[in-house]
Amino acid sequence: MRNRGSVVIVKDDRVVLIKRTRDGEVYYVFPGGGIEAGETAETAAEREAFEELGVRVSIRELLKEVEYNGTQSFFLAEVIEGEIGTGAGEEFTDPARTRGKYEVVWMSVDRLDGIDVRPREVAEAVLVPVTHRNLSNS
Repeated sequence: MRNRGSVVIVKDDRVVLIKRTRDGEVYYVFPGGGIEAGETAETAAEREAFEELGVRVSIRELLKEVEYNGTQSFFLAEVIEGEIGTGAGEEFTDPARTRGKYEVVWMSVDRLDGIDVRPREVAEAVLVPVTHRNLSNS
């Protein structure tokens, strides 16, 4: 079991996801990863956003916690520096890595209902009508 920190970045009714292709299966996850020694869930989410997406983020609030092989914390975050898609984490840059393909994508929020997003309960939290939450980055 390993606790994880992840970011949920929504802008203009689109959300950033990682498209995973592995063993013939395609699914989507929110950017994030394991919490390292000395980190909080928030600092792990910030670090992972930089590694996977190439951006510095500001954590706005906890959106959802999910218990699955540890506690997974998903934070609404705002990009404060950098360009999404320029991350240099090993899952994107190591050609010898055998854990499938990773691709950063912007996905329309209204498409979340029709695709395999993991964990599902976080996708459902993002689907709450945007008019009830201010998710857009300024």
